[in-house]
Amino acid sequence: MMAIWPPRPRAWGICLNKVELHIASVRGDGYLWLGPERFQASIGARGIVRHKEEGDSGTPAGRLALRRVLYRADRVALPRCAVPTEPIARGDGWCDDPHHADYNCMIRLPHAARHEALWRDDALYDVIGVLGWNDAPVVRGRGSAIFLHAARPDYRPTAGCIALAPADLIAVLAKGLTAIDVIGG
Repeated sequence: MMAIWPPRPRAWGICLNKVELHIASVRGDGYLWLGPERFQASIGARGIVRHKEEGDSGTPAGRLALRRVLYRADRVALPRCAVPTEPIARGDGWCDDPHHADYNCMIRLPHAARHEALWRDDALYDVIGVLGWNDAPVVRGRGSAIFLHAARPDYRPTAGCIALAPADLIAVLAKGLTAIDVIGG
């Protein structure tokens, strides 16, 4: 096979039946790339991992589809995006207890199993992109609550999620983000 030189620019939008899909990529270099645009990002404290386990602080490698976007309607306007949106309420949470039947699912609080609240005092979860990790089917212990959300101002590592500056998060959603290729591990 003959190499093409100079190399062709890599496509980042795929048009299928007039629906444009936009897939970003994240590597361990601290950036999310969407086409030619680069956004500073935080990932899990252990970096990108090929074999994700609950509580390991790694960001799972693979293509993570953006399933839906949850948002705090009392703090932010409905985000423009290519996937379904849903406002969150004060009693919403996410089960991260691998021994419970609701593992890696959105739940209502109070809840008997270990969980995290989605309605937070800080702004990290004002907009949450629910990423498709360990959800079809759910495998107990393989990791839960892998989100795209707002980064802390110092971009400190996450517990396994991908985090962007709040304005960048809104921008990548508005550009039609549908998935993130997490490369490495």
